Amino acid sequence: MATQYKLTLAGDTPVNQVAERAFPASDERPTGVAPRLVADLKGRYGFDVTIAAGRDGYLDLETDEGSFEWEPESYVRIVFRLDRLADPLWAVGNLLTAVRRVLDTGSEDAIFDFNGDILLFARHGGVVTKHRRGTWWERYSDGGQLIPD
Repeated sequence: MATQYKLTLAGDTPVNQVAERAFPASDERPTGVAPRLVADLKGRYGFDVTIAAGRDGYLDLETDEGSFEWEPESYVRIVFRLDRLADPLWAVGNLLTAVRRVLDTGSEDAIFDFNGDILLFARHGGVVTKHRRGTWWERYSDGGQLIPD
């Protein structure tokens, strides 16, 4: 099974705009036909990335307190698929840098999850709440600096 991280943003932000926010350098930015953009960044960052828009979303994720459900009417999702040969600490640091850029340049409510099962953080009303602090965030301790709460 591939390791995937997903950042889901609530709302109708255009995928091209999200791609620019996440990857400001045009030579690394996902391309394609909206509503789906893709880029192979395995050599540069240790992951492939897909940015896609959707409607009637549904997420059911495990948190520290139990199950968390979220149903955004419209959303944009950035999927980071890690290269199995890449150093995970390096690749995760790179993807969290892109996630941070997206968060810093917009105010959308957001969910960041691991493999579509585990909630790592949620941002609602501008407030970030992290989950799995003693496990995931401890393992990727540099991530705590990239995604402050």
